[in-house]
Amino acid sequence: MDNKKDNFKRIAEKRTNKIIESISKLQNLTNTSFYEYSDEQVESIFKAIQEELDNQKKIFEDDKKKEKKRFEL
Repeated sequence: MDNKKDNFKRIAEKRTNKIIESISKLQNLTNTSFYEYSDEQVESIFKAIQEELDNQKKIFEDDKKKEKKRFEL
């Protein structure tokens, strides 16, 4: 059992840090010497990211709900 927990922790930390690093790189796009963008484009980027975050969180929440559905007499 601890092996599964250790695996989850190890992989989750690695993937989460990779995601955070990728999101942080978005700030490079704010350099107006190289890029031009609209408020609508920025809003679209963050909306898409937020929607995917919400979808992934829901998958975890739904999976937890499945565990609770146990019949006992």
